[in-house]
Amino acid sequence: MKNPISSRQGRGLSRRNFLREGSALLTLPFLEALAPRPACGGPAAIPPKRMVCIMTNTGLIAENFFPKQTGFKYEPSRYLAHLEPVRGRYSVMSGLSHPDNSGGHVVEKSFLTGARFPSSTVFKNSISVDQLAAESLGHHARFPYLALGVNGQHDGLLSVSRDGVFIPPDLSPSTVYRKLFTPDTPEESQQRIREISQRARTLDFVNEKARRLSKQLGAEDRARLDQYLTSVRDLEQRLEQVRLWQHREKPQTGVQPPQDIQDATQDTDRARLMYDMALLALQSDSTRIITLYLNPLEVTVKTPGVSDRTHTLTHHGNEPEKLEQLARVEEAGMKNLGRFLQQLAAVNEGGASLLDDTAVLFGSNMSNGNNHSNVNLPVLLAGGRFRHGRHLQFDLKNNTPLCNLYLSMLQHMGLEHPVFSTSTGTLTGLEIA
Repeated sequence: MKNPISSRQGRGLSRRNFLREGSALLTLPFLEALAPRPACGGPAAIPPKRMVCIMTNTGLIAENFFPKQTGFKYEPSRYLAHLEPVRGRYSVMSGLSHPDNSGGHVVEKSFLTGARFPSSTVFKNSISVDQLAAESLGHHARFPYLALGVNGQHDGLLSVSRDGVFIPPDLSPSTVYRKLFTPDTPEESQQRIREISQRARTLDFVNEKARRLSKQLGAEDRARLDQYLTSVRDLEQRLEQVRLWQHREKPQTGVQPPQDIQDATQDTDRARLMYDMALLALQSDSTRIITLYLNPLEVTVKTPGVSDRTHTLTHHGNEPEKLEQLARVEEAGMKNLGRFLQQLAAVNEGGASLLDDTAVLFGSNMSNGNNHSNVNLPVLLAGGRFRHGRHLQFDLKNNTPLCNLYLSMLQHMGLEHPVFSTSTGTLTGLEIA
């Protein structure tokens, strides 16, 4: 993944281009992120809020995912059986989807944005929930967010900037590890400082042009320009804080660097490695916002009893043999998720666990790969200090907007947004513990 402050040569200084540059800078660290944690015996540190959004692009067999009963006393489904050790720490939801979203695989473009009509030729995406959180809270860590992926992309990705541009994920666990823990070489550090200096000169140029322009404007236009210059000053402060990060050491870890698995058919193991990198990133407080894009679609996953490509299996035509193969692929993915949630729950943070303060979303852009349905999406939410342990079922014909859940997640992060995308409010029944 390209560094968020990498220079872009040859770009003009139009307001649109500058704002595009600014949208990246807005997520960079503030000085308060550099403050030391309270010493022993001092006031207890407030655990930070975190967000992890995970999507598999294949859909999930509904009867293997959703419980038959609702409420707290449900019997775990085949897939949820692998989450039993953390049963009381997650909720499964049915009857959720994005309004005006249809088109099968292409709908993954708007899984975290809720943008309408993603299959349209004039589709314009909007900001994803993780990036909205990163704009306000990303400054608390060295990396405002991490976008991770397994087996690359299909028709879309997860993280989307305010400009509606997809953010490519890191696909190499070893690269993520180096980013988190390996010190920059002197050459890398100097190059980054040069890039920061170039950005600073650009801001100086914009400020000077704006001051000259201000003298020619009426009162109403001057007020608009002042508002714009306030955001520019904000960027200047954050840019200075980026410079300070270059002089701070990265955290250390006793975990050995991972070895990338080149064989794409080992999808389950590759995903497990990336889950491990997400865990390390959260444990070291290197970031507080992560997306993980899982794409087993175009490979024949190396799992006992599986001999066909996943995409072929999703078009099973209700043939029992294909359904069982697909179930084994999906079950392997659920085992990885269960392992990740248990690991988060095992990390103690001053009387609470890492899972308690991390809202972990897991779901898919499709409910049924066989007919490419994008309604009644398989979704669950773990952690985040919500009152968990039940199956929340909403109207299966007139689905509740999935963005209602996203709005609840934003409020878990301390962001009191009144609305997000197509939301009509926070998710009914999902209460703070």
